Amino acid sequence: MTQAPNPTYTNLFIGIAGMIGAGKSTLAKALGEHLGIDVYYEPVADNEYLEDFYRDTAKYAFATQIYLLNRRFQQHQEIIWTGRSAVQDRTIYEDSIFAKMLVKLGLMDSRDYSTYQQLFTHMSNFMCRPNVIVYLDVKPERSMERIEARARGAESGITREYLDALYEGYREFITDISRYIPVIEVDYDRFHTAEEMASVIEREYLNHNFLRKATAFDPAR
Repeated sequence: MTQAPNPTYTNLFIGIAGMIGAGKSTLAKALGEHLGIDVYYEPVADNEYLEDFYRDTAKYAFATQIYLLNRRFQQHQEIIWTGRSAVQDRTIYEDSIFAKMLVKLGLMDSRDYSTYQQLFTHMSNFMCRPNVIVYLDVKPERSMERIEARARGAESGITREYLDALYEGYREFITDISRYIPVIEVDYDRFHTAEEMASVIEREYLNHNFLRKATAFDPAR
């Protein structure tokens, strides 16, 4: 049950970023309960393209990216227009990581990628940046372990090559985005519970310990 909103977090917009299986949804839920704010989850269960995407990535890459961009933009606008504090499980900015990675792997046509970029640019004129992005640094091998452990049928086609390329994309993304949006980078494996991580993130936010360069911080300090 979500607790009463803390006045300290009025109009607070937190984005959770990270690899597939990083634990974004779990942390988003914990942060929502810990801070008493709304939670917006990544569209997975009702994603009409996800299973087809992992079955035949090249064929469904563009359609899937457009679908996710549209859904995340819808969430983003709802967060802004409701005027309430919220945490979002995977930000709209991360979609560009997947699109760029798909082009590099030869799974998306460069023409489609150009169209995707133009659409994102137009949408960005109507977006408000999160106050802070929390990046869960999970390596590709750990991501694969978690994907296999949760055994979602649609994710059975994910390869290590795909995750390696995705992780490289995330490292570039965090370096770039931290120039514009404050980033708190954490190693999820160093925390016993999502609630413990939520407490540390709250402390880092209140102390303005934002990372303009992507370097891990010590949760014990």
